[in-house]
Amino acid sequence: MIKPDHPRLSILRQCALVSLSRSSFYYQEKGESPLNLKLMELIDRQFMETPFYGARQMARHLRNHEGYCVGRKKICRLMAKMGLVPIYQRPRTTKPHPEHVKYPYLLRDLVIDKPNQVWCTDITYIPMRRGFLYLVAIMDWHSRCVLSWRLSNTMEADFCVEALEEALNKFGKPEIFNTDQGSQFTSQSFTETLKEADIKISMDGKGAWTDNVFIERLWRSLKYECVYLHAFETGSKAHHGIGHWIQFYNERRPHSSLGGLSPNSVYETELWSEAA
Repeated sequence: MIKPDHPRLSILRQCALVSLSRSSFYYQEKGESPLNLKLMELIDRQFMETPFYGARQMARHLRNHEGYCVGRKKICRLMAKMGLVPIYQRPRTTKPHPEHVKYPYLLRDLVIDKPNQVWCTDITYIPMRRGFLYLVAIMDWHSRCVLSWRLSNTMEADFCVEALEEALNKFGKPEIFNTDQGSQFTSQSFTETLKEADIKISMDGKGAWTDNVFIERLWRSLKYECVYLHAFETGSKAHHGIGHWIQFYNERRPHSSLGGLSPNSVYETELWSEAA
């Protein structure tokens, strides 16, 4: 809202009009230190192996196996910044946004046997050499095909809505859309986009990572086959590298659960068969 080159209003006057201190306008976030970025990468790697590790167990792992003596509170802060939530039952230390509506889980005992029956989504942390990004992907549950994706340097809902709108524009719509209870997916902008398209909304139970297991497997494959190998320098390089891997995953990577076929071949073949 502040325009430094405004022809009539000084920065001080503009800040006063929007009830913002001038120091806040000039403030630039320092970002995480190289040590913290290294810790975040190690935490991310270990969390892929042991998603039940909370801050205490993660601190013990870093001390005993990685040589980093770090306090639990620091690990807790870094895990929260990365969006990592362990899958055990724990005290309710955070409250969901009071205006966000939660929806029931609709996939229990449901036979999912065709494309565009169920789509799902999730966000994951992407470590880089000098920073980090967040990645969201929209996936067709039956074929495991990645329909759209977006990278962002924040956890706001906007980039999730953009990915959703791209998938809807390119591939039509599913009968059911499944997410976790993250604030991005319970936000009004995200749920209203689904409602306007007349799509049923399904949400995982708290800490029930198995409710969205296929996209969790996608993250594991992406990180071990692409992200950890390359340690991207910039956001543009991360975008190019991840895009190249997702194209490979969709078009050429065989899946044993799909009879050795690629996600794209299953999605397109079965969709074409239904239309015929």
